[in-house]
Amino acid sequence: MKEKIINIRNEKETRNFGLKLAETLQPGTVIALIGDLGTGKTALTKAIAEGLGITDVITSPTFNIVKEYDSGRLPLYHFDVYRLGDVDEMYELGYEEYFYGRGVSVVEWADIVEDIIPEEAIRINIEYGRKEGERIYKCMF
Repeated sequence: MKEKIINIRNEKETRNFGLKLAETLQPGTVIALIGDLGTGKTALTKAIAEGLGITDVITSPTFNIVKEYDSGRLPLYHFDVYRLGDVDEMYELGYEEYFYGRGVSVVEWADIVEDIIPEEAIRINIEYGRKEGERIYKCMF
């Protein structure tokens, strides 16, 4: 896999990136999102969900760890692992059924559970850009 750097200037470009990415996704795809608080991990997840045709309102699953959305062309499993005590909690959730199942898994704060992220996962490290609203996506896919 090769790193690709994408400069995102605003929310519209975040949405467009997510929509395009969603077109390429297949069952069993894992997207690992890494970035500081407020960098737009959930905003990108919402755009991916929209691109998959999901009609539900996407919210951060902070207190649930995972939320499932089934209204699109593929199910979306949205993980927020920020509050996990350790990676063992992912085993308790049965994460493998999500990661290797019939849907797409998006994992926010994926660096916390890096040990279980599949090697072939799409990795997107989101950093703040220079100007307000700008982001730098460092992508591996």
